[in-house]
Amino acid sequence: MQLRESHCVTITMSCAIVGLSRCADYYQSKLPDDSVIVSVLSAITDRHLRWGFPKCFNRLRKLGYK
Repeated sequence: MQLRESHCVTITMSCAIVGLSRCADYYQSKLPDDSVIVSVLSAITDRHLRWGFPKCFNRLRKLGYK
């Protein structure tokens, strides 16, 4: 947090000032690379135009994607 770097305050105090929990200070987003799933899903929807989300989702699971 920038507040801790510019002023000498603890993590607990800086989070209390901002109104966040302490775990929010340590959180780092984990964004997976979804390009493979996007391409497979695009191929499925191009082939089966009338399929809805549940059917496409089940097909992705059946193909081994989580």
